[in-house]
Amino acid sequence: MVDATELNRLFWHSRRGMLELDVLLVPFVREVYPDLDPEDQARYRKLLACEDQDLFTWFMQRGESDDADLQRMVRMILDRVQPK
Repeated sequence: MVDATELNRLFWHSRRGMLELDVLLVPFVREVYPDLDPEDQARYRKLLACEDQDLFTWFMQRGESDDADLQRMVRMILDRVQPK
């Protein structure tokens, strides 16, 4: 279970100031993050430590991270919003 303080901190770290990232990360942290297993929660926190330009490239599918953990999290977030 994620405590409210951690969730609030993650919410603010998910707000990147770039609309393309905010519309992906903010809903994800609110709606999905609390139910992730601890390993995926750690991957999400690791993702938040990345530079905005890298995140933008990965989420706009103009490139992929060399880190499999980060790429897994990018894919998880994109799968949530892209039609199958």
